[in-house]
Amino acid sequence: MPSLRAPAAGSPPAVRHNLILVVTCLALGTVVAAMASLNVALPDLARETHATQTQLSWIIDSYSLVFASLLLPAGALGDRFGRRRALLVGLTLFGAGSAAASLTTDPSTLIALRGVLGVGAALVMPATLSTITSTFPRAQRARAVSVWAAVAGASALVGLFATGALLEGWSWRSVFLLNVTLALVALVGTLLFVPESAEPARPRLDVGGALLAVLGLVALVYSVIEAPTRGWADPVTLGGIGLGLAVLAGFVVFELRRTHPLLDPRLFRDRHFAAGSLSVTLQFFVFFGFIFVMMQYLQLVRGDSALMAATSMLPMALTMVPLSRATPVLVARFGFRAPWVAGLVGVAAGMGVLSRLDASSPYWLIAAGLVPLGAGMGLSMTPATTSITDALPRSLQNVGSAMNDLARELGGALGIAVLGSLLSAAYRDRLSLPGLPERVAEAARSSLAAAHAIGGPVSGRATAAFVHGMHVALLGAASAAALAAVAVALLLHSAPPPKHSGDETSAEVGGPVAEEERGRPAYR
Repeated sequence: MPSLRAPAAGSPPAVRHNLILVVTCLALGTVVAAMASLNVALPDLARETHATQTQLSWIIDSYSLVFASLLLPAGALGDRFGRRRALLVGLTLFGAGSAAASLTTDPSTLIALRGVLGVGAALVMPATLSTITSTFPRAQRARAVSVWAAVAGASALVGLFATGALLEGWSWRSVFLLNVTLALVALVGTLLFVPESAEPARPRLDVGGALLAVLGLVALVYSVIEAPTRGWADPVTLGGIGLGLAVLAGFVVFELRRTHPLLDPRLFRDRHFAAGSLSVTLQFFVFFGFIFVMMQYLQLVRGDSALMAATSMLPMALTMVPLSRATPVLVARFGFRAPWVAGLVGVAAGMGVLSRLDASSPYWLIAAGLVPLGAGMGLSMTPATTSITDALPRSLQNVGSAMNDLARELGGALGIAVLGSLLSAAYRDRLSLPGLPERVAEAARSSLAAAHAIGGPVSGRATAAFVHGMHVALLGAASAAALAAVAVALLLHSAPPPKHSGDETSAEVGGPVAEEERGRPAYR
């Protein structure tokens, strides 16, 4: 089914393609960087807003929760009403919310405004990838997707570095003002260079499916995020996780019965799509969980400044970006499976090396873990992303890219919560403080920063306990990456090559494109 585009999208020249890629990647980098960049500013933010530890956690996680929960319906809205429109509305919300956040000192208001940013990000992120895949010719699409994947992977690190640099001279408010600037530039670029593309026959949005997806994800992610403070055995945590899983199971059943589903669960019968979704989820489970743990280690254990802590991550970015760009060549030579699985093994190996760090470890040992981690992420991101988008026809790319982004953001939110919970539980269990008043001991157990404030022997014992907790968390991350490698290898064993998303005239019988050709939309 043909898509509607502005006249400029008919056969745009190479220069215009490059401008489209620059603008969409700027918009992507802006919303992805916001996932991690504020981690560096938490000490400064806590001093000025007097936020509690729980409030600080929610200032970080409210963005991820809203972002992940709204990606599927936001992707569907972009398909129906225009991907360019989705970019414009999302960037406007993101910029306006950031401007308002820079003016508040109330933690609860800041949590709510971070949620508004999440709404904008949910509209922006799927629209960026689907704009690329629906605009670029097939011969150039792999290169463009590799650039997109590199930006998606490296933006969190760039955000950390930019925040560290800003905090050398300004307060945490400068982080939100940078968001405003980037969103404004991307907004102008979208207006000038990005063509419109949309599905012309716009059936009604699957409101029931959207509500079930949002409710299920909110319950699940909320419960996992709260688990580190409430405890994994707490009835609220267990009940919330159970409720979230039950609602998501209901979502699957509901979607199977819909004529125009938000996302057809039958899509996961495609081995490449299933492998890509699982891989992206576990990759970013590891990635964002690692950033959450590592930034605390660098600043609270090693005593690095915010800028130095961010700069320490550069070896990962310097290997991730070029390997991501080189992956299409490797895939053309060796196929999807070999570079993809090798990348996931590299991620697991990097996590294994980093799990051996202690308070006196030299920086070369950190770099020795960051290099295979970055190389592995670079090798595995492009095949995983391409496998997801190639399962869908060009006219429905926003739903496919929304699924890719959902896996990414949900994995990140769960990684922060789960690895943070492992760290916290091991820290509290290992920290023994005999002879201290219970109130003081409990304050020390609440966080390493609080233990440092108490000082004396408590600080040294807390540092050792934190390092132990970090070992447990990073070994958990290594296990998740190894699980992803095994799963991808098994799913892709003897699997046929993936279909190209832009090729709407050929598909396996019973596949999503074949369904479309028979007149029944596969994903609406």
